[in-house]
Amino acid sequence: MDLVGKKIGFRRYVHADQIKSLTCDIRSAVDSATKLLPEQAATPFNVVRFDDNSCDFAFLNYPALGTIPFPALTSSWRVDLTTSRVSFRSYADSLNPPILHRTELLLPDNNPIKGACIALTKQCEQIGLFDRPGLIGFQREWSNLIQQHGYELEGFELRPLGNVVQDVASLSEAIDSTEPVSFLRHLTALSRSTLSAPVQSLIRDGLLCIEQSFFDYGCGKGDDLAALSSSGFTVSGWDPYYRPDGVQSAADVVNLGFVINVIEDFEERIAALTSAYTLARGVLAVAVMLSSNQPVNGRAYKDGVRTSRNTFQKYFSQTELQQFIEGVLDEDAYPAAPGVFYVFKDRSVEQRYLVGRTSDRSRVARARLATINYVRPPRLAKTPALKKTATPEALAYLDRLWARCLELGRRPILNEMPDADDARRIFGSTGRALRACLAQNDQDALRRAEVGRRDDILVMLALHFFGRRRRFTQLESRLQTDVKEFFGSYQLAEAKAHQVLFSVRDPEIIRLACEQAAASGLGWLEPGESLQLHTSLVERLPAPLRVYVGCATALAGDLKSYDLVKLHIRSGKVTLMSFDDFLGKPLPALQSRIKVRLREQEFDVFTYRNEYLPTLLYWKSRYINEEFSNYAEQLAFDESLEALKLFDLSGHGVPEVTFLKTLRQARYDLGHFELTRSQTIPLLDTPCGVNFKYRDLVECGETWTRTRVDNSPKSPATYNALCDLARYVLDPVIDYFGAIKITYAFAGRSLTKHIPGRIDPSRDQHASCESTAKGRPICGRGGAAVDFLVEFEDMSEVANWVAANTPFDRLYYYDRQRPIHVSYGPEHSRQYVHMLGTSTGGLVPRVRLSRSRSSTAGS
Repeated sequence: MDLVGKKIGFRRYVHADQIKSLTCDIRSAVDSATKLLPEQAATPFNVVRFDDNSCDFAFLNYPALGTIPFPALTSSWRVDLTTSRVSFRSYADSLNPPILHRTELLLPDNNPIKGACIALTKQCEQIGLFDRPGLIGFQREWSNLIQQHGYELEGFELRPLGNVVQDVASLSEAIDSTEPVSFLRHLTALSRSTLSAPVQSLIRDGLLCIEQSFFDYGCGKGDDLAALSSSGFTVSGWDPYYRPDGVQSAADVVNLGFVINVIEDFEERIAALTSAYTLARGVLAVAVMLSSNQPVNGRAYKDGVRTSRNTFQKYFSQTELQQFIEGVLDEDAYPAAPGVFYVFKDRSVEQRYLVGRTSDRSRVARARLATINYVRPPRLAKTPALKKTATPEALAYLDRLWARCLELGRRPILNEMPDADDARRIFGSTGRALRACLAQNDQDALRRAEVGRRDDILVMLALHFFGRRRRFTQLESRLQTDVKEFFGSYQLAEAKAHQVLFSVRDPEIIRLACEQAAASGLGWLEPGESLQLHTSLVERLPAPLRVYVGCATALAGDLKSYDLVKLHIRSGKVTLMSFDDFLGKPLPALQSRIKVRLREQEFDVFTYRNEYLPTLLYWKSRYINEEFSNYAEQLAFDESLEALKLFDLSGHGVPEVTFLKTLRQARYDLGHFELTRSQTIPLLDTPCGVNFKYRDLVECGETWTRTRVDNSPKSPATYNALCDLARYVLDPVIDYFGAIKITYAFAGRSLTKHIPGRIDPSRDQHASCESTAKGRPICGRGGAAVDFLVEFEDMSEVANWVAANTPFDRLYYYDRQRPIHVSYGPEHSRQYVHMLGTSTGGLVPRVRLSRSRSSTAGS
């Protein structure tokens, strides 16, 4: 009988209430793992995950399990019984937490949502949402996948979406390249169901708030304007085709999103950028299409591409865009996201943004994105303070006031209140409005925002000691208020900043901060040695670590120039690394490395083009987190690479040349974030595993020796299967027992018809992945099979060893002196069959063993 819960690969998930239904051995292992949890593991768990060997356990908390179809994970304790290592990860603040699918398998029969979950799972299977299970484990990717399939999730139902994006047909006639070109720029405008990247960045970074005016220069079809307007923003826009009558008016925030990249004339690009910047009172956001390694459809035209729809696209690099903006406007352009830059007109806005770049405040702004065209989270129960003012207008104002409190990390003073006149009109006074707001909302959230803002200021002041010290009167007015509210005086704030600065000399403080960061999913921790993470995550680190990194960049340059940062815990060093297309490749190559020695105030530079051979970055998913756009793909790639068990990737791993050679020998190709099986036909004398060539498995056995027919496989999949059989079964046997004698292996159609006696090619897997003359698989099980003998060994011992130590599919044992039949295939059924002799001379199969095993590499 199968175990309770749900099975994914080599792991099983069970509800805490189902533990009592597990076998005695597994219950005992769960108990042993639970005893290793530290005393502070007070976070409840309701799901236990364990592997087939019952060695790796995770105690997971899904608070909404049993109430919604796809609950999110909030915390995880992981225990490795083989090493007794315990680690913790919190997803409480994650914007893209892991989620649980097929929840009905973890629910009791009397749970009220179980039936709805079963029906929803059937819907998901029907439309193919579970076809790539490695890429659906996170909330954002799951939501995007549902939308890509043309559906939206409403409660426990998938409902079809209407046609949101209107496809524009390609031009029916080719355009002669000698004719004057009149590009149809309006065809590049998209219909969007979500906010565009630059607008999301502006909100995420706190630069676009509901109190500020917004102008969209080249607004296209106006989807950003519609979304912002429906949420209460003051917006306007202009577009030469879709909104030519729009007035080009000044605004606090101006967006020039995906405009200059569709303009083929260089001087006109400059004019558009200059005009947009002229309209900005606070900040201008500029966004373009970035170049990539993917082939571009179209013909070269000037510095871009002329497409089949007669549109123009100029693909910028990040550096090229920055140089263009700064060269035209003679202002600093700050990178906000890939292909998105900010240029500030208001210096106080610029200063607040620079302070915020060292902080976690952007997370508050990111959470506010959920209020725009998304479902609002449930409001807390009404408090007595709201009984007389619980009108829609009052509730809307309290939402705005609470957002300002979280932005500031404190109670706003009078001139910081959003629309103070509205507060007096609705509540009678600003004080009553503030009291009602605080009574209505979660004070823990405000306390966390306060701690974060205090840390922001301390980090900024600590790093100011590396430059010219600013007088209090030189600080921006909001920052002056922050200093008074949080520290009492500028002198006390500077004193505390001094303490933070000098604390980074203490390895114990650095160690504790690194452990805290790793528990929040910020980077990969080598206990007692280092923390390594993507540079975009630095702003979310604890204050001592942000200062630690800031000291290094004060010597070595801006952090945005690098991809990874490694914080050495004991040696007082920080390493900054740059890679070739870090986000676009699953295995980016190291290009340069700077090791900063903080104690000596010096650094060393290493380049990996000529002087040193470039190394690949393995396990990239460790150094980013689930909020990165392609995290799910990267994680699936890393797990599939680990499952192959081809390499020792500890330390720096294997050199690139060795990696690619080994991958080819195992008949894998490196694709875009995936490993695919080779589709080539190798020479028969190509190595097949460590100890054989393909010829050894193709030209063997009595029948082939007698007939010498051409038995070469026709399908690339057969060579893949033979390679796996040799690597995962035959090579381990030879390593343990020594040489073996192959008596029968691959048998194609030309050989099979010469084999006397009773055989069953449709089941025995000797035909591997070959097809009949009509194109149907000879054996539907796939994989490959071999019969072999280890001379002078008891074949019962050999069979038992194979069953216990290899990821075989089916094994047939006859007697102590006869060859055994072993297959390796996609089913990994691990079926051990003893062929018993009868009194009439026949054989009767009896299944002796069918056990699971975690080491099913290559499956």
